[in-house]
Amino acid sequence: MTEEVDFQLDIAKEQMQEAIMHLENVLGKIRAGKANPQMLRTVMVDYYGVSTPLAQAANVSTPDAQTISVQPFDKSLIIEIERAIIDANLGFIPSNNGERVIINVPPLTEDRRRGLAKQAKVEIENTKVSIRNVRQKVNDEMKKLGKDGLSEDLVRGAEESVQELTNTYSSKIDVIYTAKEVDIMTV
Repeated sequence: MTEEVDFQLDIAKEQMQEAIMHLENVLGKIRAGKANPQMLRTVMVDYYGVSTPLAQAANVSTPDAQTISVQPFDKSLIIEIERAIIDANLGFIPSNNGERVIINVPPLTEDRRRGLAKQAKVEIENTKVSIRNVRQKVNDEMKKLGKDGLSEDLVRGAEESVQELTNTYSSKIDVIYTAKEVDIMTV
């Protein structure tokens, strides 16, 4: 029976870690006013008839805090890359110099920064809810095991372990939010 408890705790830890990874992925898409190659992560380019992630068709870099440079591996793709960036509806207006695509990232207004911070806070709360849902699901499983003959001490110990995991991951989420908020609000 203790193997089942350990199994449930492992599942809880894995699901909470997945929630954190999802949060980091979502927050990575919220731009903070500084140019970042991750801003173009979702852009797909028509690469000789195959929809390909931009990073596999070009070298994406940031020469300075306000510019993203996209150097295609094949110069004939410049027009396709520009079109893909526009079609991705990221709010960028790309230009090219014949060799590379250049995107100027406009600085954010104070209102936009506050809006992005609120958007990040919503994602934080959604992740905390999913962490609590994992805790609830594991606690329900522990109660079922208790009814099936697992001792009350083991059930209580498992519930305490799940709560410790929940607290640990909630703290990680708070640290992630604080860093993102600072990143967004820094001009």
